[in-house]
Amino acid sequence: MNILGIIPARWASTRFPGKPLALIAGKPLVQHVWERSSQARRLHRLIVATDDKRIARVVRGFGGDVVLTDPNHPSGTDRLAEVARKITHADAFINIQGDEPLIDPQLIDQVAKTLASAHPPDMVTAASVLTSDPTQPNIVKVVLQANGNALYFSRSAIPFPRDDTASAPYYRHIGIYGYQRKFLLQFVRWPQGILEKTEQLEQLRALENGGVIRVLLTDHDALGVDAPGDIALVEKRLAESS
Repeated sequence: MNILGIIPARWASTRFPGKPLALIAGKPLVQHVWERSSQARRLHRLIVATDDKRIARVVRGFGGDVVLTDPNHPSGTDRLAEVARKITHADAFINIQGDEPLIDPQLIDQVAKTLASAHPPDMVTAASVLTSDPTQPNIVKVVLQANGNALYFSRSAIPFPRDDTASAPYYRHIGIYGYQRKFLLQFVRWPQGILEKTEQLEQLRALENGGVIRVLLTDHDALGVDAPGDIALVEKRLAESS
């Protein structure tokens, strides 16, 4: 199976314009994501999908592969789908978040392996046991079926512990997505449903339309760059691991 890794990188950001080119330990954010993702062994090709020529120029400068996309896409998934329509020989795609400079290459390989399995799901994502406050709405939680597929995603604390006898863990959703080609192109044609509009979680569109999302449990501690203040946290983590 021919699997592409795609890193969406847009210039516009409400909280952090130009984020992909923000320097972290002397390198732009997008380069950190590219270099970590390049260590994955199951990708046939890795591409940065961007709407901005400044980002494209920097990516080419460090030897990365880049595709320019429409600046009017409402989401990274729509940007992914544009690349899928341009590169017709790929069977599956992995959306690697462009703001995670510490992404685990082994997790990317796990997603790719699941996409290429004998009975592959429509989508693949990941989650880890949540150790912080589950009531925080910026932390997305996921509830799993017994077979490891996603039952529901929410910003609320789910499952709700009615009494002290409950022992179900909270799982924090990690924003990496793998798609089968056919499902990806179908996904972006569906309108937003009421659940997606309510929670502002795009993955609920797949569940509302009967899609199967496999959730891989991992110890990977996602540390993303959402605002300029997050750069110091990432640099600290990089220094600790060097």
